[in-house]
Amino acid sequence: MNQISLESLNAADRGSFIAALGEVMEHAPWVAEVVYAARPFASLAALYRAMIDAVLKGGDARKLALINGHPELAVKALDSLTADSAAEQGGAGLDRLTPEELAAFQRLNEAYRSKFGIPFIICVRRHGRDSILRNFRQRLENDAATERDAALAEIFRIAALRLDLRVTAPDRLKVHGSLSTHVLDTSGGCPATDIAIELCEIPASGAARILARMTTNADGRTDQPLIAGRPVPIGSYELRFAVGDYFKRRGGVVSDPPFLGVVPVRFGVSEPEGHYHVPLLITPWSYATYRGS
Repeated sequence: MNQISLESLNAADRGSFIAALGEVMEHAPWVAEVVYAARPFASLAALYRAMIDAVLKGGDARKLALINGHPELAVKALDSLTADSAAEQGGAGLDRLTPEELAAFQRLNEAYRSKFGIPFIICVRRHGRDSILRNFRQRLENDAATERDAALAEIFRIAALRLDLRVTAPDRLKVHGSLSTHVLDTSGGCPATDIAIELCEIPASGAARILARMTTNADGRTDQPLIAGRPVPIGSYELRFAVGDYFKRRGGVVSDPPFLGVVPVRFGVSEPEGHYHVPLLITPWSYATYRGS
């Protein structure tokens, strides 16, 4: 996706401005048309606020059309979606569902549309599959007015992430979280280097899904965060640290097989825009962890 600077947007003609921002709100280029007249924008936050205000002041008919312009989740053919929606649903793994998961989404889609007459909308980049399904079931209990408001709130979250991808500016929207780790060998009083780490998503049912594999560097950290530059999806995760191999390489008195081979640390994420730092303190016989900063 081509990016454009806020400075260039402020100087753009009407056609270029709408071409750059027309799909920030799904199938609703009229939002970009409305905010064009409010240029120049002093910050990305001001541009985002103007787009939200345009929707909120746009009238009920336009709001409903905006909601209905969004696709249902877990559609079979992603090529029927806009590029943004296809990337978002594909990134959340909604194109790789098991038959059981797909059937669950289809039942919920039908029940939701039957009750509310609109598609279920959620910012999938902020959620794991379990969290999406849990929200789906919970929101089916709401009344129609509550769901219209919830749909708009989720559309605004989606728009913030899309805007962040499209526009560079001195300020940034608060749409990203991060996940990092740091391994310290407390028996040796040093960072634990060359420890293999796996990050897994732990679904409520089915096998764990490996999301990333990294190795600690000389500082006991990974060269890049395990997750960064995007929300950390709500869900359950497990970090697996190959500490047995580390102590075997270091020599000394280590049992065979090692008392600690792979250390699993399972944790939950409830704040997609939060910073999760999960350090590990190890000896050949013990370990400790906590949520750091």
